[in-house]
Amino acid sequence: MDLKKNTVQKFVGWKQMSEKLINITEAAKQLGVSIDCLRKWDKNGKLIALRTSGGHRRYRQSDITQLQGIETEETNKDITAIYCRVSSQDQKKNGDLDRQKSRLFEHCTKQKYKVEHCFDEVCSGMKGIRPKLKQLFKLIEEKKINRVVIEHKDRLTRFMFDIFTQYFQSHGVEIECVEEVLPKSFENELVEDMLSLLSSFSSRIYGKRSADRRKKNKEDSKNND
Repeated sequence: MDLKKNTVQKFVGWKQMSEKLINITEAAKQLGVSIDCLRKWDKNGKLIALRTSGGHRRYRQSDITQLQGIETEETNKDITAIYCRVSSQDQKKNGDLDRQKSRLFEHCTKQKYKVEHCFDEVCSGMKGIRPKLKQLFKLIEEKKINRVVIEHKDRLTRFMFDIFTQYFQSHGVEIECVEEVLPKSFENELVEDMLSLLSSFSSRIYGKRSADRRKKNKEDSKNND
């Protein structure tokens, strides 16, 4: 039997079974991969396509759904990320950041967690823009982790910890605090953060006043001319 004719008969056979078939573009969209990737999967047998009389690939929806289930299981496996933070470079120089990291790794080892990501940074817990925290958010949004381990709440944020918790949980990620009681150094760090915040606001206010003053002087100079 002619190979092309045989392929067409198989395709017609699947249509007769009322199996839902989709084209390669839709299959790639559902799986979140490229069309070239699907061609490779077809070649190596991971996801075999049927062929139309014109030689176009068609995919069984049931195969796509099954593969999505496998991918979801692999994506949502038990993966932990560690997040460490200190407020100042002096704390880092004194080894506070390394000790914090060591304690978290020790905790995860005892709990038999699989740690694949570790983020540490030096900045205020009141600062909104934190590069490492942004990287952590990206992992959470891409569902590449399902647990974040921190030493205590203020390592993640000084205020509104409940909002962070709600955001993480909305992506299937839990936050685990190793210590519930804040250390004695918490108050000193908080004071430093507050002073840093006040300094930042003051600089902005004075900067705006200075700019307004220069603008006014420039306008007055033009008027006098």
